[in-house]
Amino acid sequence: MNINKMILVSSVTVLALAMVLAPVAMSDHAFAKKKYKNWSDCREDHSKNWCKKYFKKHNDNDNDNHKGGNSAKQGIGQSQSSSQNSQVVSGGNIKNSGNNVNIQNQKNSGSNAIAQDSNGNGGNSANQGIGQSQSSSQNSQVVSGGDTENSGNNFSFQNQENKGSNALAQQ
Repeated sequence: MNINKMILVSSVTVLALAMVLAPVAMSDHAFAKKKYKNWSDCREDHSKNWCKKYFKKHNDNDNDNHKGGNSAKQGIGQSQSSSQNSQVVSGGNIKNSGNNVNIQNQKNSGSNAIAQDSNGNGGNSANQGIGQSQSSSQNSQVVSGGDTENSGNNFSFQNQENKGSNALAQQ
């Protein structure tokens, strides 16, 4: 009987170590795309500052071709992420243990507006957008020789709200 408990505890320990070390072993850039066409694709793989530098460096649509026209790019980007792991190993009762709770809310009130007048000196160019993303990754493992009531639960509550307008006016 002791051998079975030892094998079980060893197996759970190896599994717990694998779950804890696996995210550390994977880099942010391991699955990164090489070219990004928009802000939200970039933000899925990289930080806000990295994406700002990328688009500044790779921007082919500068004002050089507009001969006096206007060029505007603006966006509102919001991102939230949650990663939670829980491992509980016990030879006894573990009621209400190893639970993960994630609550995320994004609210955008206001406008994302562009107004341009080229004064007859060329064309106008504008890109604008509002992007929101949320993600939650939750893992929970519970091994017990006793009662596990209300243990190992994952709860995720996410809300996104956009009030306002995304308006553009050009002349």
